[in-house]
Amino acid sequence: MAAPTVGLLYDERMCAHATPDGEPHPEKPERLRSIWRKLQLEGITDRCVVMEAKEAEDKYIAYVHSQSHIKLIKTISSKELDSRRHRVARKFNSIYFNKGSSESAYLAAGSAIKVTEKVAKGELSSAIALVRPPGHHAEHNQPMGFCLFNNVAVAANYLLNERPELGIGKILIVDWDVHHGNGTQKTFYDDSRVLFFSVHRFDSGSFYPSGGDGAYCMIGEGPGQGYNINVPWEHGRCGDADYLAVWDHVLLPVAESYNPDIILVSAGFDAAAGDPLGGCSITPHGYALLLEKLKRFAQGKIVLLLEGGYNLNSIANSVLACARALLGDECSSGKLDTKPFESTWRVIQLVRNELKNYWPVFSGKIPEEDMKKPRSISNLKLHWSSDSESDSEEATGACGETLSGADDASRRLSEINIADVTSTSVTSSHETSKASVPWRSVLSKIDVWYASYGSNMWLPRFLCYVSGGKIEGMNNQCCGSLDTSAPKVINWRTVPHRLFFGGTSSRSWGKGGVAFLHPEKNEEERAHVCIYKITLEQFNDILFQENTTMDVSALGKIRSPLIDLPVVDLLLKNKSLIVELPKSSWYSNVVCLGMEDGIPILTFTCKMSDIDSYKSGERVLAPPAKQYASTLIKGLVEGKQLTEDEAMDYINAASCRKL
Repeated sequence: MAAPTVGLLYDERMCAHATPDGEPHPEKPERLRSIWRKLQLEGITDRCVVMEAKEAEDKYIAYVHSQSHIKLIKTISSKELDSRRHRVARKFNSIYFNKGSSESAYLAAGSAIKVTEKVAKGELSSAIALVRPPGHHAEHNQPMGFCLFNNVAVAANYLLNERPELGIGKILIVDWDVHHGNGTQKTFYDDSRVLFFSVHRFDSGSFYPSGGDGAYCMIGEGPGQGYNINVPWEHGRCGDADYLAVWDHVLLPVAESYNPDIILVSAGFDAAAGDPLGGCSITPHGYALLLEKLKRFAQGKIVLLLEGGYNLNSIANSVLACARALLGDECSSGKLDTKPFESTWRVIQLVRNELKNYWPVFSGKIPEEDMKKPRSISNLKLHWSSDSESDSEEATGACGETLSGADDASRRLSEINIADVTSTSVTSSHETSKASVPWRSVLSKIDVWYASYGSNMWLPRFLCYVSGGKIEGMNNQCCGSLDTSAPKVINWRTVPHRLFFGGTSSRSWGKGGVAFLHPEKNEEERAHVCIYKITLEQFNDILFQENTTMDVSALGKIRSPLIDLPVVDLLLKNKSLIVELPKSSWYSNVVCLGMEDGIPILTFTCKMSDIDSYKSGERVLAPPAKQYASTLIKGLVEGKQLTEDEAMDYINAASCRKL
């Protein structure tokens, strides 16, 4: 069998794009040079067909970008714009320009066309184009995220619209860059001629490029419905085992059904181990395995177009491994050292379920053997930001053990943005745009049960936390949640936990204790709880309101949730977790009370260290204020759990007993 003919495109001219004053930046010319040196050292350049870059024509770029966008990139390096170039760049998200930017951008897009056409013609078996600036974030009318032109989208459109005689009617774009390919997705969102697949960090919509575009439910529209597949990681640290699981149970089955004529890979290597922005851990061998599995489709017609990757050693070694895979070097599968994360299997199931009506191959079940002994994610750091004080006026002890230890690298892209990518514009209205706080769009689609054992058992009181306002007896108003939808279902149950009342006063109710649930189970105890089926977004808003004096504007500016899907996963295992809140907070211990209809039941209460303080007398056990107790009684009576006398006895018993 003849050796494959692999193209390799490199051109020093694309290194002319650099920061204007030589300031440090991860997307730097040395990225290309380090790869090229590695390939030369390992003899790869001698085994490939080496090509130089070629500039793209405007008419081909216009399939993807607006005329104003094209004019901007064409003229930005001109002498006339020398004094304004930096100011223009600041208008965009994570973009810089210099005197070499125009030529580099045109060369990158043209190189993508050149190698893709040669592979489509059969002149090359496959190819790697070492291009920069990268492209997959660039949208129709704006550059962003280090990307000027969307190289892969330009190349795909060229084949589909300019070279129909080549017989390329179906293109699979695989984007394995750690960041979601938002620009590529939007280009082909309603086009069934392109199946776009992206696996990326999402982190509830908070990971760059932020927002809901990378969610699994974004599946395309119109003729393209079902042809957009997002696999959004819930956290960092995903590695070979996680990506291979996605290949085996999502990408490969759908590729088999789609039967593409060519595969274009948006080959970012920022999910590689050691990358300063990605926070994931794919090895060079892992990338080779991913590529090896793709070679069985489209007669092996695969084009790798470089996207991200900011650790010079990682990117060089990863591209080397991919080059060897395309050249046919042996790539043994071996045995992986780790298993996929639990969250990986959860995301895979969500993706398959979302797309099963479009791809029948997803209707079957994943073999139980494949999902045995998954890894669990732990030590996640929860971010909370507010200067507001707690609802409690009584000082508390130091916070208990909090979730900590996340890799800060996962958020560094936003830190180096030339423009602020996470700024929000929030009005005092409850119609705050969820696009400005991305995690909300994701968590608004996830249901949980919120269990109330205190005043929120009475529906009118609970609705203050949802739609704002206060009821009779309350001293201050609630700001309400950003999502003011009423609970979908209301149920009641009893739980094996002790109800008690502690504290000397609260902002909402004045003097008197407020309700707490002992965090530990005790089968000899029974507490009544009203459970409301709400979204995880609303649960976060209620948790914030219980522990702070926020207005809706401050609520809308919170950049990260306290409780997201990975934390819920931990709660299901550990039953309770302390979240990071101000020291004066009373309700920083989130407890999982079980499941109802397959949905977790969550509540919040005090920490176990607080229980010790109540037992020692350091904290005060106190009966509730009259108005507060009256609200609990109304909830129990109107909820048909107890008569009024029984409700009074229930509260009195909880007030009098020592812990």
